[in-house]
Formats: sequence, C-alpha cells, structure tokens
Amino acid sequence: MTRLFDLLYYQLENHPLKNAINGRDALGNWKSYSSQEVKDTAEKVASGLLKLGLKPGDKVAIVVYKNRPEWIILDFAMQMAGIISIPLYPTISIGEYEYILNEAEVKIAFCGSGNLYNKLNATRTKVASLEQLFTFDKQKDIPYWKDVFDDTRKTEIETIKSGIKNKDLATIIYTSGTTGNPKGVMLSHQNILHVVLNTSQHLQTKAGDNVLSFLPLCHIFERTVSFVYYYKSAKIFFAGTDNLSGPDGDLSVVRPVTFTTVPRLLEKIYEAIYNKGLALKGTKKKLFFWALTLTDSYELNQKLSFSTKLKWKIADKLIFSKWRDALGGNLRAVITGAAPCPVKVMRVFCAAGIPIREGYGLTETSPTLSVNTMEKDGVLLGSAGPLIDGVEIIINQEDGDYPQGEGEILAYGPNVMLGYYKKPEVNAQVFCEIDGKRWFRTGDIGKLITGPTGRKFLKITDRKKELLKTSGGKYVAPAPIENRIKEEFLVEQMIVIGDKQKFVSALILPAEEALRSYCKKKSIPWTTLNDIIIHPKIIRRYQKIIDTYNPEFSHVEQIKKFKLIAQQWLSVHPDGAEAELTPTLKLKRRIIREKYRAEIAEIYSE
Repeated sequence: MTRLFDLLYYQLENHPLKNAINGRDALGNWKSYSSQEVKDTAEKVASGLLKLGLKPGDKVAIVVYKNRPEWIILDFAMQMAGIISIPLYPTISIGEYEYILNEAEVKIAFCGSGNLYNKLNATRTKVASLEQLFTFDKQKDIPYWKDVFDDTRKTEIETIKSGIKNKDLATIIYTSGTTGNPKGVMLSHQNILHVVLNTSQHLQTKAGDNVLSFLPLCHIFERTVSFVYYYKSAKIFFAGTDNLSGPDGDLSVVRPVTFTTVPRLLEKIYEAIYNKGLALKGTKKKLFFWALTLTDSYELNQKLSFSTKLKWKIADKLIFSKWRDALGGNLRAVITGAAPCPVKVMRVFCAAGIPIREGYGLTETSPTLSVNTMEKDGVLLGSAGPLIDGVEIIINQEDGDYPQGEGEILAYGPNVMLGYYKKPEVNAQVFCEIDGKRWFRTGDIGKLITGPTGRKFLKITDRKKELLKTSGGKYVAPAPIENRIKEEFLVEQMIVIGDKQKFVSALILPAEEALRSYCKKKSIPWTTLNDIIIHPKIIRRYQKIIDTYNPEFSHVEQIKKFKLIAQQWLSVHPDGAEAELTPTLKLKRRIIREKYRAEIAEIYSE
C-alpha cells in the first residue's frame, strides 16, 4: 500500500466485511456498507466527480456535524480521482468558510444535515470558485450526493489511480488555530499512511471487532484512526457525541473494543461517575468512595500483596465492573489526544480496568509523533509515550530560557507535512535545516524522560507561544499548572495569566454541577452561578484548592490571586460570539484575555 485508497482493496482481499462501515440514518436506525459496497460506491462517486468536470488537483470541501459513512466513502472517491479534499469544521463562522473556500479555490462542497447547506450557500456571493453544493440528506430542490453517482468513467479513473504516487498531495486540512486565520496543512498519501502503518499495532483491534468513531473526521486524529480501523478490518460505527452514554447510547449498543477521544470527554465521564457516587446513600456510598480511594495509589504493572489483591478484587466486582459496563463492557483501550489528559483521570480509569493511552502529535505531523502503547514497558502516565517508528525529534534549546533538558520539539519523518498551502513565508519560519534534514518546529516545549526499563518517553511541558514572562523576567509555563488544578471536580476550566505582570494569577470557571452538589452538602442556598461565585464561602473553598496545589510549583509559578467567572467557554456560541475554545477544545488565550480584560485589570489593580 502506497496510497490511501489502496486500503479499500487491501480489506477486500484480506478480510472483507458485511458491515465495514456503519452509521445511523435520519430515523436512528443503523445502515451498513460492506467492504464491496464501500469500494463500489467510492468508484461511482469518483467517476461522477469527473463527469461534473472536475480534474485531478481540483479541490472539494466536505463538512458534517456527525461522522457518517458517506464522509469516508467520499474521501476515498476523491483520492481515486486525484482530487484534493478540504475537510471543514461544522462550527466555524461563515466568514471563516469564505476565507478557506477562497484560498483553496474549492469548486464543489458536500455537507450533512442541519444549517450547513445554508452556511455554505451564504458564501457563494463571495467565493467565485464554488460551483455546486450537494447534501448527504435528501432535501427538496437541493442537489443530493447520490445524483453524482456514475459508472461511465471507470477507465479514466484507473488511469488516474495508476499515476498517483505516495508523495502526492491528498488533502489540505485547515488548522483551527488559537490566533489569526487558519492555515492549510498539506498532507500527502505517504504522510498519513506512515502513521496508519506504524500505529496500527498499538490499536487494540483485530479483524471483525466493533469500534466507535465520534471525534470529528475533519480532524486528522480521527481521520487517520479511521484508516487504521479500515486497515485492520474493524467494523467502524460512526456516531456523534450526543448519544454516547445510557442504555440506548452508542457505547452500550456498539460495545466497542476501542475508541479515540479528547481529555475533556474523559473528564466529563469521570465527573458523571463521581457525581453518581455522591448521590448514593449509606453502605453503597462508602463502598464507592473506598474503591475510588484505592485508585490514588494505583500504578501500572504494580505488584500487590495477597491482602491488597483481595481489596482490588472486591472493588472491581462491586464498583469498577459497573463502570466498564457503562462504557459497553468490551473496551480494551481508549486513545486520547489533542490536549494533555490529567494524570489523575487516566490513573482512575486504568485502575478500573479501562486502559487509557495518551498520544501526541499535530495536524502537521499526520498527526502522531508518539503514543503510549499496551506493551508492558510502553506506557508512562503523564508522558506522551515513545516515538513511533520512523520519527526523529530534537529537543532544541535555542531561542528560549528553558530548564535543563527541555526545549522546543523539532520533528522529522515521513509523516511531516509538505508545508502550509500558499504560505511560503510561514513555511520558512516553521522549517529549519539541520544536518541536511528538513526539521519541523512544532511550537511545543518538551523533554525526553527515561522509563523504568530505560525506554525513552516524550513529555510535553507547554506551548512555546504560551509561555508567560513575568515583569521580573521569569518564564512560566501555564499548561502544567492548569492541567493539574483542573483535576479538581470543582474546576471546569481555568487560564493562568501573568505575562509582564509581577505575579501569576488565574481566571477559574467552576464546574457548575459539582458546585451545586457542594453547596447542597454545605447548606449554601443556590441561586445562580453568577451569585454563587461571589459568595465568601465559595471563594474560600476555591482558595483552599489553590493553596493545596501551589506548593507543587516553584514560587514564581504559584497562583497569588484568582477570580471566579460564570460564563461558559465554548468552541461555538449560538449567538455567533467569538469562541473561547478551538474545535479541539484548546484555550484561545488571546480571546479569553480580551474578553476578561476588566477582570484581569481588577486582579492586578488590587
């Protein structure tokens, strides 16, 4: 296999499936495509795209709210026809659509249900290249994706396919970014296939297993994982995040052996489990928190005495087995990425028999650079895991005041992007030549640490651009502080601030449901979140949290003051206001600082 569409034929030849990819229809019923149907349909769509007048190298956009089989079929079809796919986030503004569609000179777009057709249609007066729109759901007077199907260009498709090389451009993915306009990351077949082939052995699936896919396919993380699933002939069930839990939820129905997620979803699952424990009474409640306390001292590959083994056995039978059942009862591993996952959350799940493995990468690296594995010496909680085969990194200490052994991570390998689309000046900044190799500057700060068996693990400590510098000239990395304190149930989100200031402070967004439970327990009358965050007892409670964690950090990193805020931080606001989070739930620090300029000024004026 040298091109991504080779996966279609690989599965057919090695382990064809009756239900290779699956998704729910408009009525909520599962619809399946066999391996043969996926290939045949992709070929028909590829032929249809050529019939519409598209040529190899042309750009086609695709956007949906929920993952669905049509997405991956269209993706394969575009690859066969040599057409460049432009996946889009469904939550971005019409202005951002206009920017991307214009820069990429997109000719045709396909979209799912909801308001997506209207949003894309609204761009047409300002996007001269956009000729046609198609929807995946049949609607009156709107072109339907099946109208594209054709089988008259088979010979032409075969000719195009035979000419596609592994280093040819396959897709341009526009990164959400925390500042400025998005940049188009150009990825080749080789870039993505390298990750597929070199991470497949770490995904706990075998032919015929059920897997669940709900992270957006427009993000390279889930898209590459879906190719791994296809390579391993796992049955892929595409879903959204709105119907995961509960007796009729996708986790219970599909009973997957694995899925990928972002840390925030794991945190929410953990919070839900914890809050259910709080609601228990008597002996059941005592047992729940006794079992939870056991997890505090859990270590991977730990050796236990007979009496301790017995305790874990009891805890597993009475408590942890129910957690596993709630997640489908069949999980072998969960892979998390896109942002750092709190160690406490990973430790609890691992202790409960739900292995969490964290990886690291960027859209620009297709995405994986490193990942914790299921090998006995392949995991170290709090790290991003060992490097995948074929990847090299340098910890570069130039251009920064870094602690010993830390520096910016430079990456080299077959998975590193071709470059940013139409951005030669940015490419000149992010690539550098060392010893005859073209290294990519990730912008992330990290270090290599040694595991118990001598194996090297990559640890991410911060983003280069997010480092604060106090007025005293000291550098502070906000992410480790934020991630540690966010392990508290009462903290939903927080941002550490203090650039060019005398000391470090924070804005804290309380976890509303957990705070309600706390107020009820302490007999503090609940009115609104706006009122409760100025209650003296609540402020003292959060001060206690800060006082608990501050000793873990150096003097300059300790939070001297904080302010509680009540407005939720979202990746998209219904009223169109500027979002505080990227689609992958990273903090948009500049936006947050601007929105809370008055609150920050108040902190530093006192």
